[in-house]
Amino acid sequence: MTQHVDQDNGLRRGAIGLREVLFQSITAMAPGAAIAASIPAGAGFAGGALPLAVIVAMVACLFAALSIAELAKHLPAAGSVATYSSRGLHPAVGFLVAWGYVFVEALVPTLLFLQLGFTVAGTLHAQWSSYPATLWWPWALLGALIIAVAGFYGTRVSAGLGTILGAFEIIVFLVLAFLMIVKAGGANTLSVFGTGHTPSSYGGFTGVLAGSVYTVLAFSGFEAAAPLAEETRNPRRNIRRAVVGATLGIGLVYIVTTYAVDVYVGPAKFATFGTAGALSWQGIAQSSFGLFWVFVFLAVVNSTIANANAGANVATRTGYALARVGIFPRSLTRIHPAHRSPVVAVGVQFAIAVVVTLLLGFLYQPTTAFVLVATVIVVVVVAVYIVVNAACIGFFARFRRSEFNWLLHLVVPVLGICAFVPALLTAAGIPVFSFVVPLTPPVSYAGPIVGVWMLIGVVYLGILWQRHRQRVVDTGLVHLDAIEPEAESGELEGVR
Repeated sequence: MTQHVDQDNGLRRGAIGLREVLFQSITAMAPGAAIAASIPAGAGFAGGALPLAVIVAMVACLFAALSIAELAKHLPAAGSVATYSSRGLHPAVGFLVAWGYVFVEALVPTLLFLQLGFTVAGTLHAQWSSYPATLWWPWALLGALIIAVAGFYGTRVSAGLGTILGAFEIIVFLVLAFLMIVKAGGANTLSVFGTGHTPSSYGGFTGVLAGSVYTVLAFSGFEAAAPLAEETRNPRRNIRRAVVGATLGIGLVYIVTTYAVDVYVGPAKFATFGTAGALSWQGIAQSSFGLFWVFVFLAVVNSTIANANAGANVATRTGYALARVGIFPRSLTRIHPAHRSPVVAVGVQFAIAVVVTLLLGFLYQPTTAFVLVATVIVVVVVAVYIVVNAACIGFFARFRRSEFNWLLHLVVPVLGICAFVPALLTAAGIPVFSFVVPLTPPVSYAGPIVGVWMLIGVVYLGILWQRHRQRVVDTGLVHLDAIEPEAESGELEGVR
């Protein structure tokens, strides 16, 4: 039987609209940090053809975004990808997706607090040598406190914060991109959208493909609007628009900014472009545009806060959804009476972020810890994208045959699965392709960490399936007043 959470005791319905959920996805993609760090990682492979690699990556991510958008139209739920997988494939699959997804989303703030710490400390040390480059942790703790306060005051505050921060970082990089394009003058060329400028070691489309695999990571997070469905006005429409809109909109920002810096540096030497030094966004801004580098620095810092905020929103809402059906402790469903925020989940998220950030940061140094956490996150998130694409096929083939569209519900999801397999293998360091770099310790621990967590999940799933099967089945429920009870009942009967 369908279970509903009474509106007076649940999350605040209709608290936010399209703008807020759009920026939830945008800030989860961390465009400022991606432009400055993630995308340049592909320059060594694609060289001056990196703008084309960005387009290839955007198309790949758009396949998954369309699949998620189609599912969100029928399944607006805080469980998001877990609910989609449970309905489209099987409740056991939905449970394991939820188990992995909530784990890595809880680590997203840690990832960003580490980046915030070493970015601020490194920049302050470069400007004032008396500031210790190792004094990163106060900035990480400050970031954790800001996110916890925003989360405590509810979705309106945290989503509003994300809107402001997201807009700032986008504006900064677009302005700098415009200045670069103007200053490049006659060097502007559309040849960077071809394969002629790839390095000799990764010639032609091979280099573009390799660059796009690394660039895919810059799009990760486009689905982050989905867990806010129960707090969004008209979620069946607005979540769809937010997920696809963020992918397309930020994809265009990535294309414009990558093109600008490519033609400014010169396609022939763009393979040496990176995340630090003279040939980096901050380096170019500092040497060519005076104090504008300060805005670039603030945009990257801003991006870490915004991304951490979006990740915390996803983790707390997914944790809340799992607790609501009895998979996690029921205490995580406790809602603040005034702010309607999941206060216990927010508190747990804050504790996890602080403990893991400090533990890994001091154990491995913040930059190394950052790469380790990033690898763990990417391996799971990309795997989730693959499963959700499959769930789109299953859901419409099994339960919405009258709406089944061979392009949207078969071709697009299959292409999405194919597009993300190389990214999954690359993130895991499995050398199937020549451009995949094998991982070294401690980053190579990412695979075992994910494996152990998922093994625990499989054991827990087995226990629940034997003793409390309904809890696993309930991962597919949509806890909204405005649902389709007949369809929901029939769909769930088919997977019990």
